[in-house]
Amino acid sequence: MTETAGRNRLDDEESPYLRAHADNPVHWQPWDDRALEEARERDVPIFLSVGYSACHWCHVMADESFDDEAVADVLNENFVPIKVDREERPDVDRIYQTLCQQVSGRGGWPLSVWLTPDQKPFYVGTYFPRESRRGTPGFLELLEDITTSWNDPEERTEMEDRAEQWTEAVEGELETVPDQPHEPDEDVVEQAAKAAVRAADREYGGWGSGPKFPQAGRLHHLLRAHQRTDRDAYLDVVEETLDAMANGGMYDHIGGGFHRYATDRDWTVPHFEKMLYDNAELSRAYLAGYQATGKERYATVTRETLDFVERELTHDDGGFFATLDAQSENEDGDREEGAYYVWTPEEVRAAVDDDTDAELFCARYGVTERGNFEGSTVLTFDRSLDSLADKYEMTDEAVKEALDRARQQVAQRRDERARPRRDEKVLASWNGLMIRAFGTTALVLDEAYAEPAIAAAEFVLDTLWDDDAKRLTRRYKDGVTKIDGYLDDYAFLAAGTFELFQATRDPRWLSVTMDLAEAIEREFYDPETETIYYTPSDGESLITRPQELTDQSTPSSIGVATELLAKLDHFRTDNRFADIATAVVETQGNNVKANPLQHASLTLAADTVTSGTLEATLVTDDRPEAWLDEFEERYLGSRIIAWRPIDEEEYGTWLDELGLDEDPPIWADRDARLDHKTAYVCRARTCSPPRNQLSTALAWSEHML
Repeated sequence: MTETAGRNRLDDEESPYLRAHADNPVHWQPWDDRALEEARERDVPIFLSVGYSACHWCHVMADESFDDEAVADVLNENFVPIKVDREERPDVDRIYQTLCQQVSGRGGWPLSVWLTPDQKPFYVGTYFPRESRRGTPGFLELLEDITTSWNDPEERTEMEDRAEQWTEAVEGELETVPDQPHEPDEDVVEQAAKAAVRAADREYGGWGSGPKFPQAGRLHHLLRAHQRTDRDAYLDVVEETLDAMANGGMYDHIGGGFHRYATDRDWTVPHFEKMLYDNAELSRAYLAGYQATGKERYATVTRETLDFVERELTHDDGGFFATLDAQSENEDGDREEGAYYVWTPEEVRAAVDDDTDAELFCARYGVTERGNFEGSTVLTFDRSLDSLADKYEMTDEAVKEALDRARQQVAQRRDERARPRRDEKVLASWNGLMIRAFGTTALVLDEAYAEPAIAAAEFVLDTLWDDDAKRLTRRYKDGVTKIDGYLDDYAFLAAGTFELFQATRDPRWLSVTMDLAEAIEREFYDPETETIYYTPSDGESLITRPQELTDQSTPSSIGVATELLAKLDHFRTDNRFADIATAVVETQGNNVKANPLQHASLTLAADTVTSGTLEATLVTDDRPEAWLDEFEERYLGSRIIAWRPIDEEEYGTWLDELGLDEDPPIWADRDARLDHKTAYVCRARTCSPPRNQLSTALAWSEHML
């Protein structure tokens, strides 16, 4: 018998989610060789529970079942219970989440899976109440039934046969590549945009009827397609969706930033957890919307979101924390979902000094006695400024000033409430997404946003990157690093550092990006199957080696990696990166064609490979203000901002830092003309003449769309 039996081992873990279960009477084990060996030795099933610290229903299931002695007795006696933080082990989560979606048509967290001792699944679901409820089996009853079946030879054979079938099905979806490659159509992004318009909720914005999730990839499809076609419907759907999310309850109107998703069709009531990755991807989407429309509201949402991240999700030494919990303590000291964020009219009046200011605040944000969430109100934009000005016989400016005063006072009062718990893991992948968001904002709005991005990149490289081995670790927490990096760690971080190069003109970030990209080729690309896998070639052996083809809560890592390699090829003197990018989009071409919306990031990658990207080589020894203004005023879609020094000695230093003996294509024969700053812009593989004004070169490129 292994030494794991008879005790809960989660107090040895750093993950806040796992440590939160260390006091359960359940003898939880982390996912490791010791736990898996125990299942084999005892010949009992594994009960796998996957969740994360900000997951509301994970807390509910823990309170109902995992803290219950009777449930714990059955689990400990008849199973090896394993608890997994999906943010630390996305490989394990992706495999069994895929199965859950195959079997039940839906997924989510908590994820509950029963496995044979060799990790093969035979029963799966999400949240189970302790007792049977509305057709959902009770968790305790389910444990007892599975135990009985496992101990019956005939029924166990059936369970093991099912496990084999389900494992083959998961392997077929996640690991197997199509037999026939298919070169994507050149209008693949327009096909995706047409599908996005057909599926859109044109009344309330977004997609689906509730719950509604942010779909940043679809917004980028629509913006790229609108740039090329000028079709109004594409931009209309973007604006309808951005307006709905920013005006509804998913957006935090007091502190900035977005909650995880909306539970209803009209975006009123959110699930209140705040995830780093959502705020990274949504801030980029709003920034792109601002560039395409000029709507200042979208830039404001981006600023407020990033300001929230700086204020509430940033480590003192740099780096970004993972999540804020959905629950916090209410006035009675009980943990309650949304308690930190919701309001009653009485609470607003107590917080705001002026009665008219308080009344305007309640009218603007829909705060009523009845409320919209369990007797309180999730703040939304309920009344326009114009309508309030008319009703109260005030000017628009006076209404705005009153609302600003009230909002500040409400924020001060909210600061006195018990805050949601914070998961202080620093994940390489999610930090990469947020570094990219800050970097893009630094390029488009204000160079000051580069500072937190640089601090985070430095922190991740100092704590998680082994420069000698060129290997990345996934997670840092309280001085402890753990878990070999997955594809999303390398790809998202590389996308972030590449954006930093474009925002800052510092070649160090391009050098880091190239190191990460070469690691992607070395560790994750398989030249035989011509695809990029999610786990490294020497990674832990699971029941399948998955590819991350579809966008889920984060972008598809294979999509981000492929588009990045296609862009970075311009900085190489061979064609390796371009060959890989082309091979991957052809290998996955049928998947993209069959469902471009589900494969959003792969579709964007296929578009970049087939249609090319805007290449702006900017030969200058500084960052001209007039040139930076062009990035704020234009939506460029897929683009590369390739700074190059005028000074030849400095340029030689850049090449040395990148390990290049000759000019890469994007810099070759592109020096300053007449000793002036010079811009070279190419689009659709056709290049403008050199221009001293970036605006002139970019205007030329727009004729190539």
